[in-house]
Amino acid sequence: MTAPEPQQLAAHEHPRAGFWALTLGAIGVVYGDIGTSPLYALRESVMAAVGPNAPASETVVLGILSLIIWALLLVVTVKYVVILLRADNNGEGGTLALMALANRAVGGSGLLVLLGIISGALFYGDAMITPALSVLSAIEGLKLATPAFEPYVVAITALILVSLFAVQSRGTAKVAAFFGPITLIWFTAIAAAGVPQIVRNPTVLLAFNPLHGLSFLLTHGVIGFMTLGAVFLVVTGAEALYADLGHFGKRPIRAAWLVVALPALTINYLGQGALVLADAKAIENPFFLLYPEWALLPMIALATAATVIASQAVITGAYSITQQAIQLGLLPRLEIRHTSESLIGQIYMPKVNTLLLIGVLLLVGLFRSSSALASAYGIAVTGTMVVTAMMAFVVIWKVWRWSAVAAGAIIAPLLALDLTFLSANLLKVFEGGWMPLALGSVVMLLMYTWRRGSRLLFEKSRKLEFPLADLVAMLEKRPPQRVSGTAVFLTSDRERAPTALMHSLKHYKVLHEKNVILTIETAPTPRIDPAERVRMEQLSETFSRVTLRFGFMESPNVPKALVIARKLGWQFDIMSTSFFLSRRALKPAAHSGMPRWQDLLFIRLSRSANDATDYFQIPTGRVVEVGTQVTI
Repeated sequence: MTAPEPQQLAAHEHPRAGFWALTLGAIGVVYGDIGTSPLYALRESVMAAVGPNAPASETVVLGILSLIIWALLLVVTVKYVVILLRADNNGEGGTLALMALANRAVGGSGLLVLLGIISGALFYGDAMITPALSVLSAIEGLKLATPAFEPYVVAITALILVSLFAVQSRGTAKVAAFFGPITLIWFTAIAAAGVPQIVRNPTVLLAFNPLHGLSFLLTHGVIGFMTLGAVFLVVTGAEALYADLGHFGKRPIRAAWLVVALPALTINYLGQGALVLADAKAIENPFFLLYPEWALLPMIALATAATVIASQAVITGAYSITQQAIQLGLLPRLEIRHTSESLIGQIYMPKVNTLLLIGVLLLVGLFRSSSALASAYGIAVTGTMVVTAMMAFVVIWKVWRWSAVAAGAIIAPLLALDLTFLSANLLKVFEGGWMPLALGSVVMLLMYTWRRGSRLLFEKSRKLEFPLADLVAMLEKRPPQRVSGTAVFLTSDRERAPTALMHSLKHYKVLHEKNVILTIETAPTPRIDPAERVRMEQLSETFSRVTLRFGFMESPNVPKALVIARKLGWQFDIMSTSFFLSRRALKPAAHSGMPRWQDLLFIRLSRSANDATDYFQIPTGRVVEVGTQVTI
């Protein structure tokens, strides 16, 4: 599941960019994750069914291949390519965009917000496991080239991952231009390797008959059910289809899947299955054993490049989903650095990058092999897919205005399939599946605490603050001493007098000639048309109210938005304008709406938040901060 930023090379440009250029970009960014699944998916599936050393019968191999093919067709093609790509939020996709769309359609729902929190939290487990598993599985190919490399696999993997995270701060625009061509070569290479094996043993083509998969499940009982958890590895990365909708558009993503990714993956899996039938020992690493010895090192290099691309996509996806979560009020403000002047989506978040790197290195050191890590992989992704299906039902019902019965008829079978995969993966909780569940639980707690604490703080502040209309009337009737210039007071509640304004009057006993009450709102849409960015309202001769609106995928930039306000008639000089912000020092109250431990956690989160001046990109030399102490 990814929501990458490198894709933003194409983002906001797809009306101008050519269809095939976008399709090539989608091949590299959207399918980097799912495209590297052949490195480990079939191996893990067969080993889950027969064990690490036992030979796999034709019945088992055909059954697993059938399950793999139909998972690709039903989960990826039907659910994501056919249905979910139509469920866009003003052209954008992804679980948080879907949550915002569904929530807007029903007029606000705590349950939908909870589902959004769950999906967002589980994503971070995916964001840590994908780089660790993908790169580790590629480097393990070195053991086939020469056993001498075996002791160094973990160290080489860690070195590559550290290097990858280290270059994030420089931006990925230049590197991302190579993503599409490299991944296209990858898909070509994996398809080419599968064809000779299929020709030698065309029996594997019988796997297109779904009865082989059903027969395998019915005759293998619990083992067959557990095997489903490994089979699911073939569709991890499917969320990227939906998450990258706004970056490439529906048609390029669909074309890249149907023309390149799906055929290449299917051929490679069939080729691996044919190889395992011909040589039972090939199950040790059926992917790399498809290639002749002379091609082994070049394929390891290509696999490493492909897995780095898959990792890059999910890393920058973590930045993207964190930015959305901040704008939707699910996380405190974190530092966002823009790494490109021309591409709005190119961002870097230092704290997120550091936490991801620590988590990825811990996973590599803890599990030490791709087989061990594979057990931890599925739960995070299946959990997200279940949530996506639930929210898709609301969108089809309420936004598309289908009947509940028709929406249920479409989603229920897909939800049942997702729940089946989730149940199969839950059997692996003690083998490593606990990791994404534990991480997801921590992130959910943080999101819930921040959302709940912010609401309690807002309600408490609202009771203490003075109605703005009453204060303006009083000040116009009995104005204090005036000073030249313009004062802009930032506040989250446009109906109440900002705390900074009240303290300024109390301590300085002066008022500027022009005063602006500035509120910044986050819309439930990904982006806002510049024409709708600014709303202005004259409250009195010296007071006006300005509301700036940003989409939840945009970075708020107050100075740029004020340029629009100037065109609408607000005459001001930035050099004679002061921005007044209230900085709150929070203290735990004796009685609050949260347990004391949650109060302390909320206070800790608020202290980690990035400075509002930096977050809203306000010139630091024009900011006056007024400190206040608030109990919560």
